[in-house]
Parts: sequence; C-alpha cells; structure tokens
Amino acid sequence: MFDRLQSVEDRYEKLNELLSDPQIINDTKKLREFSKEQSDIQETVQTYRQYKEAREQLQEAKTMLDDKLDADMREMVKEEVNELEAQIEELEARLKILLIPKDPNDDKNVIFEIRGAAGGEEAALFAGTLYRMYSRYAEAQGWKTDVIDANPTGLGGFKEIIFMINGTGAFSKLKFENGAHRVQRVPETESGGRIHTSTATVACLPEAEEVEVELHDKDIRFDAFASSGAGGQSVNTTMSAVRLTHIPTGIVVSCQDEKSQHKNKDKAMKVLRARVYDKFQQEAQAEYDQVRKSAVGTGDRSERIRTYNFPQNRVTDHRIGLTIQKLDQVLEGKLDDVIDALIMDDQARRLESASNE
Repeated sequence: MFDRLQSVEDRYEKLNELLSDPQIINDTKKLREFSKEQSDIQETVQTYRQYKEAREQLQEAKTMLDDKLDADMREMVKEEVNELEAQIEELEARLKILLIPKDPNDDKNVIFEIRGAAGGEEAALFAGTLYRMYSRYAEAQGWKTDVIDANPTGLGGFKEIIFMINGTGAFSKLKFENGAHRVQRVPETESGGRIHTSTATVACLPEAEEVEVELHDKDIRFDAFASSGAGGQSVNTTMSAVRLTHIPTGIVVSCQDEKSQHKNKDKAMKVLRARVYDKFQQEAQAEYDQVRKSAVGTGDRSERIRTYNFPQNRVTDHRIGLTIQKLDQVLEGKLDDVIDALIMDDQARRLESASNE
C-alpha cells in the first residue's frame, strides 16, 4: 500500500512541474487533463503526508520515553503517543479508502428518469413525490434541477418525468438510486382507509460528454411535433417538441419542455447520449458481474431497493438493511442519512474486494 502511496505522491509532484510548463499552459486540453488528474489525487497526497508526519512525531515521542523524564513529563509523552497511534490508525483506514479506484462518473451531472409503475394513479402520484424529494435534496446541495420532459397526470402526479441535476459530484451521491421504489400509504382517493402498495422506477444516469459517446447524425432520426399538456390539450401549436431515435440501439427520446425547438433538441441530445452511454455501461457491467457481484445491488431497474411506509413514518433500504423513522424528513429532501450509509457500505465492500485480490 505504501509503495502505491509513494507513487501517487511522486506523480503529484510531477504534475506540479507539468502545470508550470509554458507548453502545457498553452495547451488547453493537456492543461485541463493534468489539472483534473492532480485534483483527483490531491486528497490522497495530503492525507499521506499527514500520515508520514504523524509517524515521525510518534517516533520522536517514543524516543523521548527512553530518556530520563520526571513522572509528569513521562505521563504527557505517553498521552501524546496514545493520541498519535490513534491518529495513525485513523489515517491508515482513510488511505485505504482513498486508494480504491474512483468511479470515473462520480463528478458528473445526473439525468433522472422516474416512472410510475404498479399502482395506476397512486404510482404516478408517488413518482411526483420522488421528483420533489430529489429536487429538494439537490437544492440543499446547491445544485440546479432542470426538467427535460414530463408526462403529468390530472391529480398532480407524473406517468413519467425526466430531469437533470447539475452539480459537481451529483452522480457520486445519487448513483445508488437506481431501481424500484415502493410506497405504502392510504391514497387520498381511498374511502375505506386501506393501505395501498404502489411502485415507481428510478433510473439515475451520468451525463455523458461528447468525447465519451460519439453519436453520428446518420444514426439519429429527428422528428418534430406540436407539444401537448396533460390530457392531450395543445399548449404549443408550433412544432417545437422533438423526438430523437438512435437507430443502432432503438433508443427513443422526446422533449417538449421548452418553447424553442433548438433548446428541446439540445436537451434531448443530452438524454440520448446518457442513455446510449448507460446501455454500453450496463452491457460491460453484465460481463463484469459474471465474475463478481457489483457493490450495492445489481443496479437492475426492476430491483426493489427501498420502501417508504407512511403509516409508520418509516424508510427502509433493503440492500443494506437500513431502517429509519424519518420518512417525513426524507421526503423533504433530507437524504443524507440514507445516502451516507449507502456510500459507506459501497466503500466497505470495495475495500474488502480489493484486499482479497
């Protein structure tokens, strides 16, 4: 482990030299590439340097114990030794996590697709509840939410809603939301007070950059049509809504949120690129999973990952066995307890996997 850490520190110093080189400074692509690489390993290097400094201080303190000290001074040095040993143990644990290969998508924006599944109108209402939950979480993080396409129902829910969350590190926090979300509650339309169970599916995709997914014009069919609101009522008589079909994969994306056809096409292209990228990733992951299961669940869209129980104010994440009695707070976007637990579980599994290799 420490050979790897020393290599990372050496690379960090080399990057410092490169980023001061006039040739690199004048090369925008290389400058951006090296700056990102340095930023990605900065925390690891800083933690490693803290670790080395703590080790030196520990050695000095232990050497002092070999000297003739009065009782008070010896007690102080022993206390310092204990504190440094605890600090070193903590830093070692942190370094092991930092050495786990980083998900290259972690810093990206997120494209969410939420669809009402089993449960009819109640499922559509729950899809709307999930959209508001994620929107409030994004707002609390200082991120921006931008609706791309929506198919609302008359009671305020969504048969489907697609939106983007723009913010550094958004995917790293939200990537575990893929799957089927189940709600247990008494619908407003239920006169007998019976609890109904409904589901909505969530797909969380990293926004793909053009350099990652090359989409050729010849492979995309473009259709324009007049956008419409709930119930088929025309809200825009111009041909501003767009539909893009990626012929090789059969993936279809529609967007009618903007009044401008150009803006709708730009948004649809972002979703199309993300879906094609996700398809390639899913295929690669399927091959990988033949050898080893992925960290948290399978990522399968149909996998039930979480239950929201309204009568008991309870949220349960079935993948990690987490249950908290804070449903009201979670639905207000206070997702940190759930997200942090998922991240910690993922890190623990990946750490165990790395140690077994």
